Amino acid sequence: MIAKSLRLLAALAVTALAATACGKEGTPPVKGPSAAELPQYKIAQGFSLPDSPTWKKAEKRGHFIVGAKEDQPYLGEKNPADGTYSGFDIEIAKMVSASLGLDPKKIAFKTIASANRETALQNGQIDYYVGTYTINDLRKKIVGFAGPYYMAGQSLLVRTDEEDIKGPDDLAGKRVCSAAGSTPYQRIKADYPKAELVAYDTYSICVDNLLTYQVDAVTTDDAILLGYAAKVPEEMKLVGKPFSEEPYGIGVPKKDNALRFALNDALEARQRDGDWKKAYDATLGLSGEPAPKPPAIDRYPAN
Repeated sequence: MIAKSLRLLAALAVTALAATACGKEGTPPVKGPSAAELPQYKIAQGFSLPDSPTWKKAEKRGHFIVGAKEDQPYLGEKNPADGTYSGFDIEIAKMVSASLGLDPKKIAFKTIASANRETALQNGQIDYYVGTYTINDLRKKIVGFAGPYYMAGQSLLVRTDEEDIKGPDDLAGKRVCSAAGSTPYQRIKADYPKAELVAYDTYSICVDNLLTYQVDAVTTDDAILLGYAAKVPEEMKLVGKPFSEEPYGIGVPKKDNALRFALNDALEARQRDGDWKKAYDATLGLSGEPAPKPPAIDRYPAN
């Protein structure tokens, strides 16, 4: 079993490299969406947003600059072979770009670490940010948010052969891995003190340790865990119901209300026309988890 898991770890490491490579005869199929499976987003013709300084700059250069994650499978993942990005968050960025009249194929994605998101928006380094960015009141004091476009919640990832853990109440005496200093780590520490916490800088290390039987569970937002599970669904699964609410939004410059309102309109339209579900099915849906109902847009007033 250990040997099998080690082979799976190697597969996880090369999946991104293989995603765009030409397959040879006998090569196992890549676990991921092909370009043909992803939605094609119709670009709005004649769209104009003169009250948005961010949109005007993007329209002049011909594309948006979008902040994203690069290490979250099926959410925001960068292919090291060619530098392209893929995942549900990436599709969200593309569909709203098309709704705002700019070609989604021309988006310049830029990896921005979580700690630097607000600064990147404030200094104009990016036009908007799509990357498991939870909307909360503290962040609203610094940046604006369109959405939410997805309601995540803290959950648990375990091996498929795990029978004892069905939810957070079963964590007593279990080794539980999360990112050091993260909200999920703090929640387990405070609410489930009998769990044996293990912390690393990244969730990918936690997943490595899960597959090699060094920890019993990994905890963070279910959307992130679904992405990891989608890589090797025969080896990992999510258990129990989410035990927090994490509404994911599109981060925008705080004062650019025109852009925020337009993005809200775009998200609602893409939910109605089915593009939102198509994007989910081709990315996070590969985990086997059916598409949830999109959350209601929070149209809070201009600030």
